[in-house]
Amino acid sequence: MSYVIEHMGIKYVEPPPFHLPSCYEDSTCTTPLIFVLSKGSDPTKAFLTFASEMKFDKKLTALSLGQGQGGKAKTLIEQGSVKGTWVFLQNCHLYISWLNELERLCEELSPDTTHKDFRLWLTSMPSEKFPVSVLQSGVKMINEPPKGLKANLKSAYFKMDDNKLQATSKPVIWRKLLFGLRFFHAIAQERRKFGPLGWNRPYEFNDTDVDISQGQLEIFLDAYDDVPYRVIQFLTSYINYGGRVTDAIDIRTMDVIMKMFCNEDLLSDDYKFDGEGIYLSVASNEETPRQSYLDYIESLPTSAGPSVFGLHENANIMCAQVEAFTMFDTILLMSSSSGGGGGGGASREDIISASAIDAETRLNKYGLFDNEQISLLYPVKYDESMNTVLLQECIRFNKLISVMQETLPMLRKALKGLVVMSGELESMGQSIYINAVPLVWENMAYPSMKPYLNWVDDLMQRLEFVHHWVDAGIPPVFWVSGFYFPQGFLTAILQNYARKYQYPIDTIEFNFNVEEKALATLTEKAENGAYIYGLFLEGARWDPTVKSINDSLPKQLYTELPVILLDPMKDRPPTECGIYRLPIYKILSRAGVLATTGHSTNFVMWMEIPSNRTDIKNNLGEADQKEWVMGGVAAFCSLKY
Repeated sequence: MSYVIEHMGIKYVEPPPFHLPSCYEDSTCTTPLIFVLSKGSDPTKAFLTFASEMKFDKKLTALSLGQGQGGKAKTLIEQGSVKGTWVFLQNCHLYISWLNELERLCEELSPDTTHKDFRLWLTSMPSEKFPVSVLQSGVKMINEPPKGLKANLKSAYFKMDDNKLQATSKPVIWRKLLFGLRFFHAIAQERRKFGPLGWNRPYEFNDTDVDISQGQLEIFLDAYDDVPYRVIQFLTSYINYGGRVTDAIDIRTMDVIMKMFCNEDLLSDDYKFDGEGIYLSVASNEETPRQSYLDYIESLPTSAGPSVFGLHENANIMCAQVEAFTMFDTILLMSSSSGGGGGGGASREDIISASAIDAETRLNKYGLFDNEQISLLYPVKYDESMNTVLLQECIRFNKLISVMQETLPMLRKALKGLVVMSGELESMGQSIYINAVPLVWENMAYPSMKPYLNWVDDLMQRLEFVHHWVDAGIPPVFWVSGFYFPQGFLTAILQNYARKYQYPIDTIEFNFNVEEKALATLTEKAENGAYIYGLFLEGARWDPTVKSINDSLPKQLYTELPVILLDPMKDRPPTECGIYRLPIYKILSRAGVLATTGHSTNFVMWMEIPSNRTDIKNNLGEADQKEWVMGGVAAFCSLKY
C-alpha cells in the first residue's frame, strides 16, 4: 500500500464515496440500474433520498420480490414504462423462478415506446441464476460498507451538508456527539477484521443502525436542557446495535466502547479517542462544519492501528495470520483435489496410510477405558464428586476412541482396495491428507481448532492425563485443558465443598488465587477447592512482578497463566475493584452455542483476575476494567497448535 501511495497517489488505495447521481447519468429508460447487495450495506435509504432530490418520490413504486409477486412486478414495469415512473424491485435473488420473465420484460423495452423518464431499479445478492443479458445491459452498482476507519468516516460526512450539521437547538454539542456516534459506528464495523479478538461473532452492523441512533440523538438534544448521556448510551449500545448482538460478552464490549464515544468529556476539543492522540474530538468551523470535518478526516492515517480500537499492537499479527491461514487452506484444498504430477515425493495414498498407521499405533497403546473397573476403583461417593467426573470423562473419551479404532483400519483397507471406499472414508482420507481432523471424529470429540497432527498429539496427552488419574489417584493439580467437559469438573469442586460443610451449593462461589509456586512444587491437594493449570491468555500476560495482568510483549500472542487455586467460599461478597472479569473459553473461536446440558459449547466460566488498570462498573454493575474489555482479553484451554 505504501508503494502504491508513493508512486501512484493515495486515490488508488482509497475507494471513492458512493455517488448515485453519476450512476443515474449513465442510464437510459431501457437500461436497468442494478444494486449488487453485500453484507452490511443497504442502498434503500440512499436510493430514496436520491429519488426525493430528483422529485420522483411521488412517482416511485417499490416492491419486494418473493413468491406470488411476479404478476404485480410485471404490471408495475408495464405501467411505469408508459407513465414515466420509477420501479424499484428489491431482492431479485429471492424469486429465481421469475427472473426469466424479468429478462423478457427488459428485452421488450424500446426507446420508441418507453417513456424517457422511466427507470427500472433492481437489487439482488450475487446469484448464478440472475439473467446475464440484464447484467450486461444494466448499470451495476456495488455499495459495500467502507473498509477502514478513515473511509467509513469520510463516507458518512460526504453524504451530509452544513444544514444537517447545524441541526438541533445545541448545534455545537450536536456536532461533537454526532462525530462521536459516527466514530463509534466505524469502530463497531472495523473491529470485525480482528476476528474473535474484535467481536466473538462477526455482526453485520449497517447504516440503518447509525441512522436510527442519529435520529434519537437529535430528538434528545432538542427535548432536554441537559444531555441525557446515559439514555443515549443505553439506547445505542443495547437497543440499536445490541439488537444484532447475540453474545453476552460482546454486549459488555459494546457498552464500554459506547461510553467512550458518548460522554461529557467528548465536548472538549482535545478529547482523545486513542492513546496516541491521533484521533481527536476536533472543533468544527461554525460556517462550514462539513468541510472542516472532511479536512480533518482527510488528515487521518489511511490504515488505523489497533490502538484506536483498544487492542494491543499484536492484533495486527493475528489479523494477518487469519488472512494467511485462510489463503493456505484454500491452496491446500486446490492441491489435494488436483490430479497427480511429476516429482519423486510420496503419493497421496502413502501419506494418508502413514498418518493413519501412526495414529492407530499410538491410540492402541491406551485402548478403551475399562469403565467397570474404574467404577469399582472410584465408586460414587457422597464426599468425593471427582469420582463421578472421572467416570464421565472416560465414557466420553471411549465414544471417540471407538470411532477412531473402527475407522482407521477401514481407511487403510480401503486405500489398499480390500474394501469399498465409501464417501465417509474418502472424506476422512482427504481430511488427513490436508492435515485436518476428519468430520466423523470431530462430531464425537471435544471442541478443538488444532490441525490433524497436533490434534492427535493433544488427544494422547489427554488420554495420558486420565490414565495417570486412574493409576495414581486424584491428582494434586488438575490440567483443566485435558477435560472433555470442564464445566462438570468445576461443578464437582463446588459440590465437594458444599457437602463437606453442609452448605447449599447455590450460595458458594470461587475465589481465584494466582499461585506463586511452580507447578512441580505442588505435590499436595488443596484443603478446599482445587489447583488448575493449562490456561492461555490472549491480549495480555500475567506479570508476576506486579501481581497483575499486563500488556503483552511484542509478538507474544499467547502466554500461559500460572497455577490458579479455585477456592470455594460461602456467601462471597462481590469484588469492588482491582480485578478484570476474564472470560474463559475452550477454544480460540470464542463463539459457542447453548448445548442440551445448559452450558455453552465453548464458554467455560468467568474468572476474576487481579489487575491494576482503570476500574469501571460493567453493564451488569460488576467490577471490571475498561482497557482489558476493549482489548478483548480472554483465556483459553486450547490453542491452534
